[in-house]
Amino acid sequence: MSAPDGSPVGAERSIGQLFASATTEMSALVHDEIALAKAQLKQDVKRGATSGGAFTAAGAVLVFSLPMLNFALAYGIRTWSDWNLAICFLLSFAANVLVAVVLALIGTVFAKKAKKSKGPQKVAASMKETAGVLQKAKPHPRPELPQPPALEDRAPAAIEAVARSSS
Repeated sequence: MSAPDGSPVGAERSIGQLFASATTEMSALVHDEIALAKAQLKQDVKRGATSGGAFTAAGAVLVFSLPMLNFALAYGIRTWSDWNLAICFLLSFAANVLVAVVLALIGTVFAKKAKKSKGPQKVAASMKETAGVLQKAKPHPRPELPQPPALEDRAPAAIEAVARSSS
């Protein structure tokens, strides 16, 4: 088994390798978050398109079918009931309005579902949470290495060593 950069797991890795690995993983995380946002946005657009299609269908039914349906229904009611022709046309119109209202309600339901969707907001919150965690992350404390003596402290010893070697 090996780490993403190819080094064996458990082996000592340099800070550069660790940084490169963290950068690669962060880049992959950001790309995955963006892909998730796109997928959720695509679903919301489909819901919105369905809603728009239902509203368009409601309008088309109301506009294009009214003359034909009104005449056919009005004369059918007149034949069936022997009522006044004006009342028959009003009943025909009421039936067409009822169909349009049902289609508009269907469009409203789909519009509310598209509006309630919190896909992009969820992704944005997740990305902010990830950034917050990464900002608060601190490296592990490293043990302090013994400091070499200052140059001033080493100077007399160095002069003596050079003097001994030359004699």
